[in-house]
Amino acid sequence: MQEKDNTRRKVLIGLTTAVSLSGIPFAATPFIASWNPSARAKAAGASVKVDVSKMQYGQQIQVAWRKQPVFVIRHTKESLKGLEATLSKLRDPNSEDIDELYRGQNLTRSKSSEYTVIAGVCTHLGCSPKYHPEVEPKPWDASWAGGFFCPCHGSMFDMVGRVFKGVPAPTNLPVPPHFFNGSILTIGEDEELA
Repeated sequence: MQEKDNTRRKVLIGLTTAVSLSGIPFAATPFIASWNPSARAKAAGASVKVDVSKMQYGQQIQVAWRKQPVFVIRHTKESLKGLEATLSKLRDPNSEDIDELYRGQNLTRSKSSEYTVIAGVCTHLGCSPKYHPEVEPKPWDASWAGGFFCPCHGSMFDMVGRVFKGVPAPTNLPVPPHFFNGSILTIGEDEELA
């Protein structure tokens, strides 16, 4: 009889242990998830990571950071050479009128010589400019060399977000803090400024 009770006790202990162990992931998941930034923290400015390895040359993608669009553009060598052609049309070609983190580092206004990372909100009234990389005459500019055009009020920006003269937008598109770790772009923080 005692041997039967011991066997039963072992089976019950084994089953209780198995059930308890199977519940650990369910109990741990909310605990571990609580370590991640909340939606409110992300909206307030938590960083965003993007893998840019699949981007084609000349392509622009849009990422949300702080509930705002951020444009990431991968430049062709030709588009970077074309930046010289628009210099005389620009209001602030060296971004001296704004506080810019990476002023003078690269033609792209970025930490990368290949990618531009800019806020996708027009500095006039907050519309979102549209990307037009084609080098061809456009209704808004007969000598268009590629860039961004804001359809709301006609503001124009070159391929790296610098504002043209004579348009409603007062300043260049801002460059958010960012850094690259291989093909992973982190927007919203800069490892060198932290």
